[in-house]
Amino acid sequence: MKGRSPLVSQDLVPEYGLMAGAEFVLECDNLRKTFDGRVAVDGVSFAVAPGEVYGLLGPNGAGKTTTIKMVCGLLQADEGVITIQGHRVGESVEHKGLVGYVPQDIALYPDLTARENLRFLGRLYGLRSRLLTERIDEALELIELRERGDERVDTFSGGMRRRLNIAAGLLHHPVLLVLDEPTVGVDPQSRHAILEHVHGFSEQGMAVVYTTHYMEEAERVCNRVGIIDHGRVIAEGTRRELVARLGQHDRIELEASGDLEHLAKACRDLPGVEEADTAEGKLHLIALEGRKVLPAIVEAAEHNDVSLSSIDVIEPDLEAVFLRLTGTALRE
Repeated sequence: MKGRSPLVSQDLVPEYGLMAGAEFVLECDNLRKTFDGRVAVDGVSFAVAPGEVYGLLGPNGAGKTTTIKMVCGLLQADEGVITIQGHRVGESVEHKGLVGYVPQDIALYPDLTARENLRFLGRLYGLRSRLLTERIDEALELIELRERGDERVDTFSGGMRRRLNIAAGLLHHPVLLVLDEPTVGVDPQSRHAILEHVHGFSEQGMAVVYTTHYMEEAERVCNRVGIIDHGRVIAEGTRRELVARLGQHDRIELEASGDLEHLAKACRDLPGVEEADTAEGKLHLIALEGRKVLPAIVEAAEHNDVSLSSIDVIEPDLEAVFLRLTGTALRE
């Protein structure tokens, strides 16, 4: 990403993606939305800071897409307030130039070339002449499709179309990028490229809202996540914060030779170790922060004449947190 033109508008965002004095790019306060008497979104609140990738995770039908559409101004909230860069969504159209929305469905014309698609969409954002050409070149360079810019989209692979879909949301240099399932149906190489780009956007100061059905993606790119279920945000924080809040601990497995029972007893007295047991020639421990207690465990092994051959720290992941909170897998 280094050396390329900034994707965040420097006119709107003099530093770190925010106007002077602003703390968050996006703020959602107590959003509610019903459809034919059915509550789809019920009091959702969250905020996204500049340079932050905020993951909105939830089972199908949890309210993610409805929330996203309200943020982008595609749906009007029944109750609640959404502000982007201090502009209240729904009061004017000014906020629309601050948002780049990349929907799950490919929003491109297959019988047009990549450049023709971007030119058409750029003109909808009010871009003209030389500036529009520069933005198109910049976007195609970013997604590594500049050499294919004059080819029709219907000749592109699924991964190339996904990348071009993202480029279309970046033409106007938004301060907030909303990505709804941006890697669905793409090959591993394209998925890796897309995730690298998302990381680059945040490094440049852009705020990103990211939904995905792939928990490993959320682990990789999201600074914080909000878990939404039945229209409500039921938990929010970093992976480590969510794990700690739910009482999930690290597991440590040690392969060793010597008196493991004696070592297990010594480890139970160590600060931060909750459990220590032996089974099948291994020592199994439960600790609040496994990597922090490793030095003390190694020292205890030396004092008890136990020779360690391998140590494996298994940290609880978002999948475990998600299953415990919602009772379902993310893709269900």
